[in-house]
Amino acid sequence: MMQDVWTQLGPTIAAIMFSYTMYQNYFPHELRGHIRRYTDKIVSYFYPYMHIIFHEHETDGWFERSKPYVAIERYLSKNSCTQAKRLKANSVKNGESLVLTMDDHEEITDEYKGEKVWWTSSQKAASRQTISLYREDEKRYFKLKLHRKNRDLITNSYLKYVLDEGKAISVRERQRKLYTNNKGEAGGWYRYRGGRMWSGVVFEHPSTFDTLAMDPNKKKEIMDDLETFSKSKDYYAKIGKAWKRGYLLYGPPGTGKSSMIAAMANFLQYDVYDLELTSVKDNTELRKLLIDTTSKSIIVIEDIDCSLELTGQREKNKKKDKEDKEKSEEDAVKEKMKKELEGKEKKSEVTLSGLLNFIDGLWSAIGGERLIVFTTNYVEKLDPALIRRGRMDKHIVLSYCCFESFKVLAHNYLNIIESHVYFPEIRRLLEETNMTPADIAENLMPKSSKENADICLERLIKALETAKEEAKSKAEEEDRAKEEAKLKAEEEERTKVAEKEKEEKDAEKKKELKDTEEAKNADGVNNKENGAKENGDVSKG
Repeated sequence: MMQDVWTQLGPTIAAIMFSYTMYQNYFPHELRGHIRRYTDKIVSYFYPYMHIIFHEHETDGWFERSKPYVAIERYLSKNSCTQAKRLKANSVKNGESLVLTMDDHEEITDEYKGEKVWWTSSQKAASRQTISLYREDEKRYFKLKLHRKNRDLITNSYLKYVLDEGKAISVRERQRKLYTNNKGEAGGWYRYRGGRMWSGVVFEHPSTFDTLAMDPNKKKEIMDDLETFSKSKDYYAKIGKAWKRGYLLYGPPGTGKSSMIAAMANFLQYDVYDLELTSVKDNTELRKLLIDTTSKSIIVIEDIDCSLELTGQREKNKKKDKEDKEKSEEDAVKEKMKKELEGKEKKSEVTLSGLLNFIDGLWSAIGGERLIVFTTNYVEKLDPALIRRGRMDKHIVLSYCCFESFKVLAHNYLNIIESHVYFPEIRRLLEETNMTPADIAENLMPKSSKENADICLERLIKALETAKEEAKSKAEEEDRAKEEAKLKAEEEERTKVAEKEKEEKDAEKKKELKDTEEAKNADGVNNKENGAKENGDVSKG
């Protein structure tokens, strides 16, 4: 019986193959397009399903993978392990873990609010042989198949759910990076390594808020502020502000500004972009660097008072303009030639205005969910426009070590949880002298395996006493210097007064001599006139 079936199917299959060959060889391409279009319409009229395609690469940009594709890939990874027969393994977190996703031409099912959908991973081979530097010849894509009746549910709700879940998984499992900007030179985009403006390494700084030497109340305040910011996307949109926040960290060297930045990054699970302003060519390049950063990141400019000459820049520009107007044409030509020669060696042309636009200009709203952090040892040197509220929203003072900060360090370095017999003495010394957390930590750190907590604390007490004596000696020297300067100023003042009195006396003497001389001259003139008059009278007689 099976032989009869195959006997009947044979001519039918042959006829279909013959018809398809005639169609391919003799039907014009334009006509085939019309036939295909109308055939698809007829089939779609009876076919109860629809498809949505998500391509791996977008048509524009830097040949990067499509963000929706990546989010879908991460979302589907949880179902791929249980349903797909063939899997692909990708490493994350510097090879510490693997993410398994379905291989090409695999299909898995997913369910959302009681409705089933089908996901397929496919690829389309290149139509011609090409040489590609950035992507493979095959064009990969995900295909989502759904029933027509569920169109609104899937397009309005399910897809948003998939993208949000995929992004959340990526954030939890991503490998956080520490970036620095590549130095720009004359030329185009190719001057950057690999066509990128930032170079990154794995961010592995161990600092957390638990290890920070800081007053617990102040620490809690900062953590609450950061957590509130990270959950305020809708609030920032409601009030019409870009989703960013500025932090100014200032205080003496060694007070933990860099450790604070690392703790903030670890607390929020953000990347860190360490921006070196002296390597930025001009304001345009600064803007491009901002555009090339990602969301969920901290942009850091450390020691901003030393990075560029931004303090009092506007006043200097006004003074310079005034001097330029007063120069002659010859001087102006010489100055222009000098500027051209210096321009070849000039490192950066970033201005205060460009930096202000970088912080809160129109371009600062790109990406969202960013922190901008400035650090400085001398906040008084910065232009007030740079650190005003709205640009640097929260100012955090990191000062010398207090007793509460010391207890954190004692717990970190010596594992002292409660108290110690030396703590009262250390509390008294910390109230009487200033020492940075970095210096405290150095004294608490054991220098050999034989040193215990008592030895380290005794070393710290000696260091605090030495610092106290040095501070006292320095204060006495300053007082002596001030007293000497005061005495010197008084002596100079007395000398000036004496010199002034002497000058006044000399002036009076000169005036008296001048008056006497004028009186003598006047008497001589009168005597001559009287003698001449007497001689005239004698002649007449």
